[in-house]
Amino acid sequence: MKNQIILLLLLSNVSFSVVAIPTIQHWQTQTGASVYFVPAPDLPMIDIEITFDAGNARDGDKLGIADLTNDLLNEGAGDYTVDEIAETLENIGAELSFSVSHDRATISLRSLTEENLLQPAVNMLAILLAQANFNSTAFNRVKQQMIVALEYQQQSPATIAKKAFYKAIFTSHPYANLKSGTLESIQALTYEDVQAFYKNYYVAKNMTIAMVGAINRKQAEQLAEKISVKLPAGEKAMLLPAVAALTQAQEIHIDYPSTQTHILIGQPGLARGEADYFVLYVGNYILGGSGLVSQLSQEVREKRGLSYSTYSYFFPRRVAGPFIVSAKTRNKQAEQAIEVVMETLVKFVKNGPTETELNEAKQSITGGFPLRIAENSNIIAYLSIIGFYNLPLDYLHKFNDKIEAVTLEMIKKAFKTKLHLDKLVTVTVGKKIIQNDN
Repeated sequence: MKNQIILLLLLSNVSFSVVAIPTIQHWQTQTGASVYFVPAPDLPMIDIEITFDAGNARDGDKLGIADLTNDLLNEGAGDYTVDEIAETLENIGAELSFSVSHDRATISLRSLTEENLLQPAVNMLAILLAQANFNSTAFNRVKQQMIVALEYQQQSPATIAKKAFYKAIFTSHPYANLKSGTLESIQALTYEDVQAFYKNYYVAKNMTIAMVGAINRKQAEQLAEKISVKLPAGEKAMLLPAVAALTQAQEIHIDYPSTQTHILIGQPGLARGEADYFVLYVGNYILGGSGLVSQLSQEVREKRGLSYSTYSYFFPRRVAGPFIVSAKTRNKQAEQAIEVVMETLVKFVKNGPTETELNEAKQSITGGFPLRIAENSNIIAYLSIIGFYNLPLDYLHKFNDKIEAVTLEMIKKAFKTKLHLDKLVTVTVGKKIIQNDN
């Protein structure tokens, strides 16, 4: 049995020979959870992704509480200890994972669809969600693990740069803090803090259930009810405040004894569902999102050899997420690298891409789209985002049409509107090299 399970798990990563754009079905459970479902009969597998609006933007003054709460879900629930949970899942070949981002707290389950394997897997998932016991031993152990991770991050220039960057562009907004919190905030968290966060946010009306697998609609409805029925209905999380626009440029240097300087340049960007999303997506693909052929990579790496990897991206969230340009270069080349990045940004915002660059970008994005929805793991990721951010159910069907509709003028207008190059934040972490003009 175990060999069969392993083989099927491996097969689940094999692309379908014929890729069809999935049709998304949507409904609500009796307790108010929102469900999104795509049948995928090719393999006897199912992926279930549970998402709560309980990311670290909900931390408030308890920084790190979202991450701590999510980590503790798997540390004991109902009558099961952490070891018994792990043993139960291993015996039925199911996989469970947990993660937290700024917006979302996620619990993912992958299982075979045989009745004697799927039902105990879903039963365990339901118990973990509704009956987490947050025992004191696990609470103290996970807290200590988070503290150790934070101490390690203090030695990471990449993390130091990221923390400073987020704080600078989001100031007092909940997005300003990373999910790891701070040493002081984690040490101060209490058992009661975790229970309060869990009670407030891990409720049915604040939950999105995404399912992709070899089951029918009736089975999907039964599974969704089983997953959500023991959770209190509760209420959706309150809307996050809007992100304030920056009023001036800012340069932040943090001295660090390294041979390379980490560079982050950016500002608040866009929210999920904004009208210009696809325009900015295509434009940024050309600017810095397409690897070695992007304008930033060509100018910074290929022509001048200033950085091995230079890229840019918009990271849309519930409200405006960050726009980031990232590079890493030798300390003595940091100033030059920043100058080239800025010159490239100014030129792109002023002139946009060329017709050839736009056509090649469209071909690459639309041509690669079938591969991005060819596996259950790809579809569940899209489905979870579509559900959580309340995007249109035909999002995947219209994806390529939206890309093809982008024009040069649309890109120029969107980038001039969205990016304010006179108000960018620039963060550098590395050993400062004083340039000698002599």
